[in-house]
Amino acid sequence: MNKTFKVTIKNKETGKEYQEEVNSEEYILKEFEKKGFNLPFSCRNGCCTSCAVKIISGKLEQPEAMGVSQALKDKGYALLCVAKATEDLVVETTYYDEVYELQFGQYFGKGNTRIAPPWEFEED
Repeated sequence: MNKTFKVTIKNKETGKEYQEEVNSEEYILKEFEKKGFNLPFSCRNGCCTSCAVKIISGKLEQPEAMGVSQALKDKGYALLCVAKATEDLVVETTYYDEVYELQFGQYFGKGNTRIAPPWEFEED
């Protein structure tokens, strides 16, 4: 059943606020783009975290959001490229790589990697 909800996106870095009515059957990112807004995204498949936001109020559904763990979803993080509003919604953008670092930072950059040996090429 098609419904329309008011979605507000607050840009954490610029302080700007965007508000639009969106169709409940469409992805939020797509709905804002149709209305002329350029929001951050990369894969459009719910795998990366370029379009990540933090939910301030309201609810959405995002079953295809593989780029956000259930633990982060439980803390209110979402990916706009695969999110559909289920009621009026207010979200705030995240800083570059904020969600990626929350999800994967524990695994990278901790000094546990080894340097790979140099490549050796055979000449014909």
